[in-house]
Parts: sequence; structure tokens; C-alpha cells
Amino acid sequence: MTPQAPEADRLSADMHANRRRIEHVFSECFDIQIQPWHYGPDLGHAAVSVYCRSIVNEKDVHTVKQTLQSLVPHELGQAESISPEQIGRYFGQRGVSPQPYRLISTIGEAQNDVLEGYVVLIFDGWDQAISYLVGKFPKRQVTEPVNEPVVHGPREGTIEDLDTNLGMLRQRLKTPRLKMESLTVGDNVSSKVVYVYLAHAVDLDMLAEFRRRLAGIERCDAVSTSYVEQWIEDHTWTPFPQHRYTERTDTAAAALLDGKILVLMENSPTVLICPALFVEFFGTSEDYYVRTSFATLVRWLRILAYFMAASLPSLYIAISTFHPELFPTVLLLAVLDSREGIPFPAFFEAMIMEISFELLREAGIRLPRPVGPAVSIVGALVIGQAAISAKIASPIMVIVVALTGIASFSIPHYDMGIALRIVRFPLMVSAGILGLFGMMIAYLLLFLHLTCLHTLGRPYLSGLAPLKLRDMRDILIRAPLRTLMRSPRNRRLNGGGPAREGAGSR
Repeated sequence: MTPQAPEADRLSADMHANRRRIEHVFSECFDIQIQPWHYGPDLGHAAVSVYCRSIVNEKDVHTVKQTLQSLVPHELGQAESISPEQIGRYFGQRGVSPQPYRLISTIGEAQNDVLEGYVVLIFDGWDQAISYLVGKFPKRQVTEPVNEPVVHGPREGTIEDLDTNLGMLRQRLKTPRLKMESLTVGDNVSSKVVYVYLAHAVDLDMLAEFRRRLAGIERCDAVSTSYVEQWIEDHTWTPFPQHRYTERTDTAAAALLDGKILVLMENSPTVLICPALFVEFFGTSEDYYVRTSFATLVRWLRILAYFMAASLPSLYIAISTFHPELFPTVLLLAVLDSREGIPFPAFFEAMIMEISFELLREAGIRLPRPVGPAVSIVGALVIGQAAISAKIASPIMVIVVALTGIASFSIPHYDMGIALRIVRFPLMVSAGILGLFGMMIAYLLLFLHLTCLHTLGRPYLSGLAPLKLRDMRDILIRAPLRTLMRSPRNRRLNGGGPAREGAGSR
């Protein structure tokens, strides 16, 4: 049973009193239009329209007003009286509004509808109002995803319109098992959050845990899916992402088939995939659009790039400072020759170059798009050459830092790349203090940290620990699709069999 609104919040039959209350609610709101006008026979009936002109189509508002001004009682089947229900039914039958009308009876409902893009019509002598959705704020058209370049596969990407994004998911998964549940968050933003899952594929315990963690977010002014991510994550201070994002609808659909939960939000173009395991950050949707041999090779390259991005500077520091005997003689002579005249130890040299590279990377991201890449590339070349000429860094150190940067760009997910940028510096400090022994200690602590991580109750290293060779078919290699599509999880979706353990990397 719906609770009754407080008496002070209810609309009254006095139109002028309702107008004063609406004006008080929207005081100092330039884009809120409150317009009095008359309608009916001899324009003898008074009304007020309230709408936000910055998010509605004013031509549609004018059409509604014109229709109502020319309205006469006999058109409604009445001789003298006109009621809100009759007016709403009349508009719906005449096609004046693209959406059905609804009656509202409180100031709070009127306020929410106006901010959602509705036109609220308040009539003198009635304690209810009519609300119409006459037009929507213009949205960006569906285009190719910006942050996930497409070589093979569909080129449609999610946008800021929630209904459009949900519709694209429905087009891909045409089944009543695709469930969508919504809630409204924030007193000020009042944004709709929708979480999506595929019944019979999602783990029910994980879904219950997700709902438990989502409880209470209604009070928070969340403006993006990243707010939801930080609300539900298990570990706040770890640099490793526990959920992942996508702008590709094929990636989102594959995640649903893999038993994931998607979170979409109004005015947010990214889809949050919950949960994300460590192994999933080394795969992309395009792995399933190319041949098995090439997809497997690319995965090995990404794994190699991951270890290069994390370890290459610290490995150079450790060997050149503590273990030069590990270098072949010719290479050792080349390293010593290149470092001749450098006033800094290898550790400080590496720190200077890494910090400079990070500054250039951030500058390239924050600058306007036409000049950002040019500044970062030219800056790297100029600073690298200047550092060598000024004897601040050796040529081999510039090569090490450049290879590290290229390897970090090979990680397909931006959030995991950020984690690598953070982890790299403790490894460099450990290598500068204790050499390879320090690196070993740092890696043991890192592996211990990863082992202790959980995401929505699942171990972060699922698929790797405990090690199951069966799961390697979609981690270290990408097995043929006919093998993956016959997995027990797919049989479960078709009505039988348990869910496949481990995690896909789609």
C-alpha cells in the first residue's frame, strides 16, 4: 500500500497557492519556466505550466498549450465540466504528447517530474496536476567506443542515455532471463541506477552480496558508475581494480553470459562489470573475433608486457647496482661505458626518468586532444635526448624507461595500467636497497596481497589459485570457440548442468 503524502506537500485546489509553492521550490532557477495562461470556452479557465526549458522541447510545450486553449467541453463528451482525467485522455487520444499522461497530487511529484523533463500542468480549482513527457534532452548519438578501439566486431558504443544503453543490451540478449532492477540515488542528482544480470547464469550468493553492498547508496549523490564501484568494492586502498569498465555492448553481453552483474547509470557512458578477477584484465572481446593461434600469441605478449612494465626498471637497477656479474661481458662494458660521467646512481637515474615520463603521460592526457599526443611524443624525444646530452641519464636508461612505457600501454584495461604505475615504484625502491633479493621480497609481498584480495566474495586470483589446468584454456591460451561454447556454463544456460568454475576473460 502506497503511503499517503504529508498534507503540507499535497496540491490544493487553489492554483495561485500551488504556483507560489512551486516558485519557492524553484527560486533562483533561471531555466525553470512557470507560465500562467487560459483555456477552454472563451478562455475562461486558468492554468499554469511548469517545465525546465533547458531539457525539454519547447515546441512540444507550445503544441500542448495551443490544444488546451482551443479545448471545449463537448469535445470531451461533457456539456459544462472538464476534469484532469478527461483532459489527459483527450491528449493521449489526439497524440499531442508522445508519452501517456499521469496524474500527480503533491509538490514533490511535480518537482521531480519537472527535473526529469516533464511538463506539469496545474489547473485552477483542481487539487491534482497533469504531467507529460513532451521531449527529451538531446543526447550523443551511438558511435564507435572512444576508449576501446575496434578492429574486429561491432562498432556501437554506450552513450549517456540509459534507455539507449539498455535497449542495445536487449537487442543482443533477447531473452526474458535478462533481468534489470533499478533504484534512484541522491537527493540532489536524483539519478537512476540499473543493475543487470542474466538469470540462471549469475551466482545467487554473489547477487545477494551485491544487493547487500548496494544498500544505502540511495542517500549518496552518485554522478557516475565509478561512485558505485567505490561504494561496493571490497578493498579501498589496493591499487588493483576489483571491477572493470567497458563501452562496448558486445563485451557487456559476454560478461552477462559469463555470470557477471552490470551496473549502468543515467548520464554515464560506461558500463561497470562486477566482479572482475585478475586474469580478466589480460583479455579483450576481440580475442574471440580472431583465430585461436593469434589470440593466444597476443595474450602471451600482454602477459610479457605486464611483467616488463612492472619489473624492467627495478631489474635494471638491481643488476647494474648489486649484480653486475649477471651481465654478459660485452653488455657489461657497454653499460659501464654508457654510464660514464653520470653523477647519479642507477636508482636515482631511474626515478628521475620515470617521474619525467609520468609527467609527460599526464600532460598528454590533460591537454586538448589535437595537441596532447604531439606534446607527449615530442616532449619524450626532447627530454630524453637532452637528459643524455646533459649526462643526467644514460642511453640505456632511456631505452629501459621507453620500453617500460610501451609495455604499460599494451595492457588492454586502463585501470590495471594505473595499478602497474603504482606498483613499479615500490619495486624500484626494493631493488635499490637490496637488489634482486629486495625484488624477491617485494614480489612475495605483492603475491600475498593479491592472494588476500576478494571481489564480491570471490578470490581475486580465481583461475590461477587454486591452479586448474581446465581454466587455462581461457587464460594462458584462447581455446577454440567450439570448445568454450560447449562449457558446462552454457549447458546450464540451456537448462541443465552446473556452472563452470573459474573465469572467462571477456
